[in-house]
Amino acid sequence: METNVFWFAFGLTVFAGLSTGIGSGLAFFAKKTNTKFLAIALGFSAGVMIYVSLVEIFYKAKYSLVSELGESTGYWITVAAFFGGIFIIALIDKLIPSFENPHEMKKIEALGAEAMKNHKLKRMGLFTALAIAIHNFPEGLATFTAAMDDPGLGIAIAVAIAVHNIPEGIAVSVPIYYGTSSKRKAFWYSFSSGLAEPIGALIGYLVLMPFMNPVVFGILFASVAGIMVFISVDELLPGAREYGEHHYSIYGLVAGMAVMAVSLLLFV
Repeated sequence: METNVFWFAFGLTVFAGLSTGIGSGLAFFAKKTNTKFLAIALGFSAGVMIYVSLVEIFYKAKYSLVSELGESTGYWITVAAFFGGIFIIALIDKLIPSFENPHEMKKIEALGAEAMKNHKLKRMGLFTALAIAIHNFPEGLATFTAAMDDPGLGIAIAVAIAVHNIPEGIAVSVPIYYGTSSKRKAFWYSFSSGLAEPIGALIGYLVLMPFMNPVVFGILFASVAGIMVFISVDELLPGAREYGEHHYSIYGLVAGMAVMAVSLLLFV
């Protein structure tokens, strides 16, 4: 049973990471960005992440830590781990220059025009791929950890992160395509950048599982909650707004929360 759960969790993480390839495909087959669709999709992803982080994952982390360490100490450590997760992902975000940050949302047509004027296109695309890989490392651990504990929860998080990865695939593939005139290279680099998620999951599993106990689990889960809340408010919602479809992103946010709430209620 444990082996089956491991491979299921790992498969979800691979799916979430390699969805950058979907963004790459959109960049090649779409002349214009479907702003309404992406705004709704990114908002939906943020709604799922925020709701599940604050309602489900934080609660599970707190329950685990309080059961082991007592009410006061357990709660304090839960809160500290939550903000620790936010600090870690914020630090990663800060260390990547905004010019190469894949979370600076742009339209396909705008990226194409910018790429044609840029003389260092391949380098720009490769740096973007590296930036995505760094960002995706903790996301992979988040997806994998959630799926190992609760497969249903893992599916919801994997879908949310997969949607979140689509614009990243666009950000990698467009400059590489214009720099090399090769759709194959552009797609490959975009697709490969998502491999950091399953790699992050494997490293996290190998490092943490030998020491896994209720305290380590609680700290890890609280950190995951912090990471996903930060991704939502720093990347997904501002990214959706960048597409000029503010109301659609909010509709998507509410829909994501509602779908997540109903799906959790079905398993009560």
